[in-house]
Amino acid sequence: MSLIEVKAKGKTYLVATDRRYTESDEWALLESSGVIRVGITDYAQKELKDIVAVELPEIGRIVKKGEEIGVIDSVKATSPYYAPISGKIISVNKELEKSPELLNKDPYGAGWIVVIEPTSINEYETLLKPEEYAEKLKKK
Repeated sequence: MSLIEVKAKGKTYLVATDRRYTESDEWALLESSGVIRVGITDYAQKELKDIVAVELPEIGRIVKKGEEIGVIDSVKATSPYYAPISGKIISVNKELEKSPELLNKDPYGAGWIVVIEPTSINEYETLLKPEEYAEKLKKK
């Protein structure tokens, strides 16, 4: 995975180039099996600061693109996160129940949140490309 460094608001944020992004700061990684792994961006975790809990959705839940699927609690705020695509939740990262700080330590790796089996893979193509997301961060 390669990363783009984005400087904005006096901070440096990392954008992984192998996935797509939402306007609400989630990432979506299309895996070879056709499922979408989802997490929050480096920008989102830095804005939240120290993450202390993650509410995970139920496996088997059907979600629509843009639907709130859980919340993340930090010492600073409680923030919802959203489904980047429509589909069925087939896996959740149970590790986050014990170690929610993984979202801070490794937002693009071990800090993933859910895996969604997409209803339509075409929705993935509508998400922001890494360069577009990087430009969006520069304007924050």
